[in-house]
Amino acid sequence: MTNLFRQIQIITILIFITAQFVFAQLKLNEKEYFSTQGLDVMAFSDFYPDGHQGGLTLIQHGIRTAANGDLRLEPTPGQWSAIPKVIERIVNKETNEIITKLSYPDEKKNRIGFNPIYYPDLQFDYTIIISTEGNKVKVKVSLDKPLPKKWIGKVGFNFELFPGEYYGCSYFIDNKIGKFPRQVTSSLSQENKIISMGEGSKVILAPEYPEKKIIIESASGKIQLFDGRVFHNNGWFVLRSVIPEGKTTKAIEWTITPSIIKDWKYKPVVQISQAGYTTKQKKVAVIETDITDNSPETITMLKYNTDGTVKVVDKVKPEVWGQFLRYNYFKYDFSKITEAGIYKIKYGKIETNSFEISDNVFKTNVWQPTIEYFLPVQMCHMRVNDRYRVWHGLCHEDDALMAPVNLNHFDGYSQGSSTLTKYKPNEKVPNLNVGGWHDAGDYDLRVESQAGTVERLVWIYEEFGVELDNTLIDQQNKFVEIHKPDGVSDILQQIEHGVLSIVNGYKELGRLYRGIICPSLRQYVLLGDGSTMTDNISKSGIIEYDERTENTGLKYDDRLVFTEENPWRELQTAGVLAAAGRVLTEYNPELAEDCILIAKSIWKANEKSDVRLKSVAAIDLFITTGDKKYIDFIDENLSELVKKPDRSLWILSRVFGSLNKKSQKTIIGLVKNYREKLNEIEKNNPFGVEYKPNVWGAGWAIQSFGVQQYFLHKTFPDLIPEYYMQNALSFVLGCHPGSNNASFVSGVGAKSLLTAYGVNRGDWSHIPGGVASGTALIRPDLPELKTWPYFWQQGEYMISHAALDFVILVLAMQ
Repeated sequence: MTNLFRQIQIITILIFITAQFVFAQLKLNEKEYFSTQGLDVMAFSDFYPDGHQGGLTLIQHGIRTAANGDLRLEPTPGQWSAIPKVIERIVNKETNEIITKLSYPDEKKNRIGFNPIYYPDLQFDYTIIISTEGNKVKVKVSLDKPLPKKWIGKVGFNFELFPGEYYGCSYFIDNKIGKFPRQVTSSLSQENKIISMGEGSKVILAPEYPEKKIIIESASGKIQLFDGRVFHNNGWFVLRSVIPEGKTTKAIEWTITPSIIKDWKYKPVVQISQAGYTTKQKKVAVIETDITDNSPETITMLKYNTDGTVKVVDKVKPEVWGQFLRYNYFKYDFSKITEAGIYKIKYGKIETNSFEISDNVFKTNVWQPTIEYFLPVQMCHMRVNDRYRVWHGLCHEDDALMAPVNLNHFDGYSQGSSTLTKYKPNEKVPNLNVGGWHDAGDYDLRVESQAGTVERLVWIYEEFGVELDNTLIDQQNKFVEIHKPDGVSDILQQIEHGVLSIVNGYKELGRLYRGIICPSLRQYVLLGDGSTMTDNISKSGIIEYDERTENTGLKYDDRLVFTEENPWRELQTAGVLAAAGRVLTEYNPELAEDCILIAKSIWKANEKSDVRLKSVAAIDLFITTGDKKYIDFIDENLSELVKKPDRSLWILSRVFGSLNKKSQKTIIGLVKNYREKLNEIEKNNPFGVEYKPNVWGAGWAIQSFGVQQYFLHKTFPDLIPEYYMQNALSFVLGCHPGSNNASFVSGVGAKSLLTAYGVNRGDWSHIPGGVASGTALIRPDLPELKTWPYFWQQGEYMISHAALDFVILVLAMQ
């Protein structure tokens, strides 16, 4: 009996243990990653190491906690460090493995600015096999050959931990106890080498937090923990094991055991416009739930009255939409609620922020911060004051030196074998220290961004008659004072500011500049006041650009001006200059005349360019000059222009009434067909927009889609309804996928992005009215918008379409 009793005990214990892991069996799913309720393990589903996306990735309880598990050549690599390339990815469901073959190629990158960055003289292939047992993740790394002696101790398997999830959490490394610090402290040796936070064979992360606890054990050597922020502000914490000398097969063997909360389910998120709705617009809330939630809870609409009472104005089950990405969705259409007031939506026990329904909802503190704060803050060659605050001092007064030839610079800049101007390489180009806006979270001036900003300001001025005056802009003294009217339209002054940069560049160079950017990466990664990037002392003559000083790396810090031959950018800018000349005629007639003359000159110089490119300039040249040759050009080439109707119809709609009858008939037929495509787009996801994120969030593209719908609706109101435009605006203002349902527009709406990738990101802050690209997609199916100031692909601001398409959409809603 005793033996039988013991056998029963053992069987009972085994059944109990097995039961604990039944819910945690990681298996490959149809999306080719390992998954169980509460845990997902991806292996090279994504590949963007510079942006901390790719390699081995853990998603615990809906949150990405660790990523970029791969071999790297440094303990804490940065944005411009060498990366491998993926050769082949094999998903084997029979063996429950993902096998990825990679290579560090023996190739050298071209010189990047004044920082020679090369792939090291190292070539090897390797394989990473990720498999699972229950809720354990097995990592095996094998090399095709032993590492060269000089690379011993330098190549290792890195696994990055997102700092925002681990600040203040504990960790164990063998018997050592530690805390993840919020700021970097004493992590460098006297030789300027990074010191590990500890090393051992077993690491336990966040033992006190079951939602993000991870155990990592190594069978192949020690695991070291590093603070990747020591050299890079945007770094993550890094776990690392180096490749042992002479080892090839199973050079790295880790077992990773993430904790899983039993019966965990994704908490529902009710996604709404955080800024509210007009009384008559289409109003839809989207409810995002766990993929297993098939039966919706009850929606309760609450109205808050002026006497302090709360009234239930609607109670209903939401409509089932279905699955999208990794969630199940429901929709609640409350368009029937038209009474002005303050409301909340309850879904079960979940409540939204309060929001307003009113015909005045978009009239104040929605589009204005973009014009009153963000655009002034981005102004280059100015000092920008804001009451007690100085956003930045007078900057880049020493612009600019002619870029060296045959230079492959960073951030997409390159100069060919000629300067294309009268100026020699490294020679001072005068009169470029005027006008323009810093492009994004960095400080360069791209001609397409300058032109795109001017173009949209013209639309704001002409389409909506905006006469806002809340900013003093003094071009002569290069001074801006936010919240101080000066009796002149802010929109006209901003148009002038952008045009001055483009026109001065054209006059000096005899052509458009490609852009103006700093010479060194040390300057490029500047966090803070842009006036500290250069010394503002203008040079003359030809500069020996490779002279160095110990502190800055450069004897001369002047920015470089690049040129190019690019008909698309030239003709796009020509159209913008024609439009700017039209609205500046009374305000600054001399500058207006320059704009129109340059636009005509660029048009003439590109006579043999593609007709689709020329049409972009022809439309505004016609609107400005009334010269029939430009509209005739559109009529004569219409069949070519409408080959891609998605891109051309909204542009052609701006001059539809001036086209001949044959062209009008053709366009109307195409618009009808396009409407059918819009209907399909609306069905593709619960948000009713064209949602196709790549590396970057899709917010900017969706805004641009919305603006296109505005122009089409204005011209063809019976064919293109207004709600496509409304869907785009609601998406940007918070009705978008993911657990973070904040408005992408900083400071706008009850909940908005308040830690963003702007020029003040080093302070974990934001610029009011800045518009981020927003929720990105961690491939294949995780929408993500983290509170982290260094994700350019999620939180970066930009001028042009990024900021001002939002303004146009809001004004259109009014």
